Amino acid sequence: MTANREPTFRESVDLMFNRAVALMDLSPGLEEKIRVCNATYTVRFGVRLRGQIQTFTGYRSVHSEHMEPVKGGIRYAMAVNQDEVEALAALMTYKCALVEVPFGGSKGGLRIDPREWEEHELEQITRRFAYELIKRDLIHPAQNVPAPDMGTGEREMAWIADQYKRMATTDINYRACVTGKPVNGGGIQGRTEATGRGVQYALQEFFRHPGDIAAAGLSGTLEGKRVVVQGLGNVGYHAAKFLSEEDGCKIIAIVERDGALISDEGLEVEAVRGWIARHGGVSGYPEGTYVSDGAKVLEADCDILIPAALEGVIHLGNAARIRAPLIIEAANGPVTAGADEILRQKGTVIIPDMYANAGGVTVSYFEWVKNLSHIRFGRIGRRQEEARHQLIVNELERLSADRGLGWTLSPGFKEKYLRGAGELELVRSGLDDTMRTAYQSMREIWHGREDVTDLRTAAYMVAISRVAASYRAMGL
Repeated sequence: MTANREPTFRESVDLMFNRAVALMDLSPGLEEKIRVCNATYTVRFGVRLRGQIQTFTGYRSVHSEHMEPVKGGIRYAMAVNQDEVEALAALMTYKCALVEVPFGGSKGGLRIDPREWEEHELEQITRRFAYELIKRDLIHPAQNVPAPDMGTGEREMAWIADQYKRMATTDINYRACVTGKPVNGGGIQGRTEATGRGVQYALQEFFRHPGDIAAAGLSGTLEGKRVVVQGLGNVGYHAAKFLSEEDGCKIIAIVERDGALISDEGLEVEAVRGWIARHGGVSGYPEGTYVSDGAKVLEADCDILIPAALEGVIHLGNAARIRAPLIIEAANGPVTAGADEILRQKGTVIIPDMYANAGGVTVSYFEWVKNLSHIRFGRIGRRQEEARHQLIVNELERLSADRGLGWTLSPGFKEKYLRGAGELELVRSGLDDTMRTAYQSMREIWHGREDVTDLRTAAYMVAISRVAASYRAMGL
């Protein structure tokens, strides 16, 4: 990389990896084994559509098999290429290790614009792509488990699961071949919101540590913090919704493909989301100020910047003008390696992607476990938990009556206390615990070593050390 050339996404991941391992005591051989991508399969397949054969190019990359199955989304986008897929697979390896999810890293992509095809055509394309991967065990409950990514969702995952079932008719665990499925098709409650919810939990954990808040030049709590969100897709929408509705943040700008909306009073996330669904963009929205050059709004004066769309949106060209003291990377690789260096020198605190958006893979893990156990979380224990709580409430009420104490339980307490945890509550609890624990492991290195000055390096060091430990345990 020359001084004035922007590193590619793949180069950025390698540069950040190199920065971390330089501070670690790994043998050169083990370092190289962890860094390289194990294998990438490229498939070109034809589907007869619109009266002719259309040829599509797809990829499935496996970065590390230190744990199996390997895990990673499948994205549908015209920009998909081998380098991008391999970089994303590497990030998945480190992400899973950081949040202690027992998967290796993988990623898939299909070079296609899903908006150009009708639903029935997309189904044909998806099923054929899945067929090509399944027959090589690149989709398999015990070996390689995809999930949704950019351009895909529950619908595509349901098609893939059904295609696997058709090809592996005796596999009782067929539903575990893919995660992010609809709830009525073997999915899990809370998966759709998971990545955005994880961003919220990450920020909540950050704001539990006064020293970390001060390091970002901020003070107080999340309440009233001015937030700019770039990309109101699944991740950005849920993060913005939860932060504004539950934590009192003010969403002062939303950046989308066709421009941005700005409002000092705060934007109504649900209303903007509805407008985008009806009109395809933010242009014409009746509230706030519309700015046609959305990229400029990333440079707006705010407390927290949440890039939640594509990689490389903060780069050498605009990094010096970014004013947010705290950036949380809801997307994969939104800050290039060059921009990362500029921002670190400015004192900007960046909560890195491999941690910030790990909510998706964490809840995917819960879904995979649910599929293998063939039972809904909470089904066995929920009523027993409620009955035990009822015993305590009954005893309190009996004591009050027998001794004339006149105690009354607070309004709503009884109902809340007596309600046992269902699947959604357990998923959110598990995700919250995961995000807290992972942050603390990063924070320990960030504050515990003088040669580590940022959370990204700390995250890589935690992740790489765990991957190295797995390889050593395998005898490598």
